[in-house]
Amino acid sequence: MTRFIHDRFAKEYLEEMLSPIGTVNIGRDVTSEVREIDVYFTPGTPIPEYTENLGLLGKMACTTAIFEPFRNPIALGDVWNCTSKLFDLRRELERQARRENTRYDDAKLPFL
Repeated sequence: MTRFIHDRFAKEYLEEMLSPIGTVNIGRDVTSEVREIDVYFTPGTPIPEYTENLGLLGKMACTTAIFEPFRNPIALGDVWNCTSKLFDLRRELERQARRENTRYDDAKLPFL
């Protein structure tokens, strides 16, 4: 759920910029409590020219990634909150691997 216009803009902007080169999920839920990852990006077929034109964002989009845009400078608590979401996602992926009787690989964990 987006409460602020900047949040909506940032999510839609990232979705628009990243969708040609992968799958973008806006507002992905994190199961530990009612929290959500702002933008969960999974790369698809690379388009080198497009990715290069995105600059730093294109480099960040070369792998599965979590984007948590902030309107103002972030505080230490914000960093911990985002990191906590990443750890919750890791636990979720580990549980999924156990259910599917496969091995979990930390290399597949999205970058934050």
